[in-house]
Amino acid sequence: MDSLITAAARALSAGDALAALKRVALRDDPPALALRGIAMAQLGDLTRARELLRRAGRTFGPKEPVARARCIVAEAEIALVSRDLGRPLQTLDAARAVLAASGDRTNAAHAGYLEARRLLLIGRLDEAEDVLGEVDVDILPRASRVGRELVMAGIAIRRIRTGPARAALERARRAADIARIPALAAEVDQAARTFEAPAARCITRDGARLLHLDEVETLLASDALLVDACRNVVRAGTMILPLATRPVLLALVRALAERWPEVVPRETLLERVFRARHADETQRARLRVEIARLREAIKPLAALSATKQGFVLQPHAAGDVAVLAPPVEGNHAEVLALLGDGEAWSSSALALALGVSPRTVQRALEELAQDNKVEVFGRGRACRWIASRVPGFPTSLLLPVAGISG
Repeated sequence: MDSLITAAARALSAGDALAALKRVALRDDPPALALRGIAMAQLGDLTRARELLRRAGRTFGPKEPVARARCIVAEAEIALVSRDLGRPLQTLDAARAVLAASGDRTNAAHAGYLEARRLLLIGRLDEAEDVLGEVDVDILPRASRVGRELVMAGIAIRRIRTGPARAALERARRAADIARIPALAAEVDQAARTFEAPAARCITRDGARLLHLDEVETLLASDALLVDACRNVVRAGTMILPLATRPVLLALVRALAERWPEVVPRETLLERVFRARHADETQRARLRVEIARLREAIKPLAALSATKQGFVLQPHAAGDVAVLAPPVEGNHAEVLALLGDGEAWSSSALALALGVSPRTVQRALEELAQDNKVEVFGRGRACRWIASRVPGFPTSLLLPVAGISG
């Protein structure tokens, strides 16, 4: 590797993309193309960066697998930033294996961190934690150490473990100070602000109040019967009953919980759950059927008693009853929560993260666009969506968590 390439690489590692470009901007050999691509990524021109890295990978050829693997890792990092979670990331594991087998432990560790970051984005927390456990922190580049700690914080936040999340954010801050890269420091500050922002509302018959994540953690650890409208479950202690696929039952138990220990009139339930302003016998019969289903569903946690006026929730434990709801409610809140990270997402990436069909996400985005809550730019496969500024969003409790009920 010649002196200009070495100097450019050192400049990039320090976050000085312009200094790197001064050394390799006029060169078209594969190492220079790769470094130019990384520099353009640091400057924000992701499309040009991706083109340069792909050119470099093709030019290196099959006789230089390690160099090609490094290009693949760099392209995967760009794909993560641009929320392109499809093909560019499918080859990351293979590139990581090539780097590890060749003895390039630093770039192999960086590839492992990127894979963990991808898994966090799509809510596969256990797998992300396993991958991070395989990464040797001591050999990670300084910038990657910051990212690793942010991934650790993200895992803890989605699991609602505020102590580990706060500790990881502090480690990320210290690592960013050592790296002295302004963009990293800004990313840590943004993560810290999100962590400190209100995460949910607690609703009882006395009204609603905003909760921070540590207060949510305390509430979840209590013996209260909690209707979690963020994760669509009913929970008490360690027992969790998922109702994500039964929205009518979730709406019924939420209405009952918000008025507990008072009786909720039948007319109130009909209007709130079924939008029935003038109840007839058909609607009353439907309410009886759904109440019977709800009674059976929540039997492990509570009873449901009928009175002349309506219905009342009776938890088995001697604790309180409350509803945990997002700070701001509305249609397609999960989509807004993902877009709330400030990055531009493709509809296919949103579908992958939420575990739904691309068409479902497309319909949600179209409705949100009509309400001026999201904006779109680009065309075809380059089409990306960003969130308009919505006060109170996002909440980490709405982000996807695969493999658990709440």
